[in-house]
Amino acid sequence: MDRKKFNRRDFLAATGTAAIAGLAGCAGGDGGDGGDGGAETDTETESGEMETETETESGDGGSGGTNRISWHAGGTGGTYFPLSNEFKDVIESNADGITVQVQSTGASVENVGSLARGDADFALIQNDVAFFAANGSGIDAFEGNAVDNLRGVATLYPETIHIVTLADTGIESPSDLSGATINTGDLGSGTQVNANQILEALGITDYSEQNTGFSQASDQLKNGDIDAAFVVGGYPVGAIEELGATEDVRIVPIEGDDRTSVKDAAPFYADDEVPEGTYGLDSAVPTVAVQAMIATNAEQPEDLVETVTAAIFDNVDSLTIKTDFISAESAQDGMSIDLHPGAQAYFG
Repeated sequence: MDRKKFNRRDFLAATGTAAIAGLAGCAGGDGGDGGDGGAETDTETESGEMETETETESGDGGSGGTNRISWHAGGTGGTYFPLSNEFKDVIESNADGITVQVQSTGASVENVGSLARGDADFALIQNDVAFFAANGSGIDAFEGNAVDNLRGVATLYPETIHIVTLADTGIESPSDLSGATINTGDLGSGTQVNANQILEALGITDYSEQNTGFSQASDQLKNGDIDAAFVVGGYPVGAIEELGATEDVRIVPIEGDDRTSVKDAAPFYADDEVPEGTYGLDSAVPTVAVQAMIATNAEQPEDLVETVTAAIFDNVDSLTIKTDFISAESAQDGMSIDLHPGAQAYFG
């Protein structure tokens, strides 16, 4: 495998180029951002038809008219996509007149751009990416381009940082990643941002980089095309579970001084672990996590956001994913941006 010296400035420039491509659609003074060129971007409806864009008819917050909202998720191999489809079912079952179109995307950074442009009405993003976007910092794409219309709805669950490898790579600790070929996630995605921060904090600068979504990264590991992959999502992540069904999956631990270095590098990381038995692991693996959250934009009507929020959090018992974490009581823990008035009306 071809090895190359990784240059953080070049990496961030690439990320910025991909994301800034969406800024043209944000002209008008409300900050803006762009997409990340993520792979899975078409949307399949229940009838099997492919859609890429959904218009929203708003005005009564679901109290009698028709509100067709666009909800941007993440790659189909992660947690965002199946969870968003559960939100869709709960909303449509409990909020009269609201229909939800879930779209697979490259996740956090791309979703911020979609919210800023009005291409998405609601989306799942990471709380660290939300903070960077709202404050115009942290990621080159957001520098000088703060997303002024980004608003929070609720935080959901820890997004665990998985550094995934296979037993036969011989990678057992972060230091073994030096010289490796690593998939850091879709270009410009929240996963890639986290991977960059963590590798830099751990002093890993010499590696070859690949950029795809979780499902493709799993195939790359299986085929021996990469040595390790960063996957950020609530465990168990579907793509890793599928890999573990046929391969001896290992999660590289982030612990001790390594964990301290990562947490010192950014304020969003918290202690976490992948439990024993997950992905066939013999014991729990210490790592770090950020937080998943629901976001919207300032243009959404207050009554619509309140109705959607109530439909979800009044019916958490209808969910099957991340139910140990999602609750009205914890929904403002780690909220890193201004709350939408509609969410504020619900949570009080």
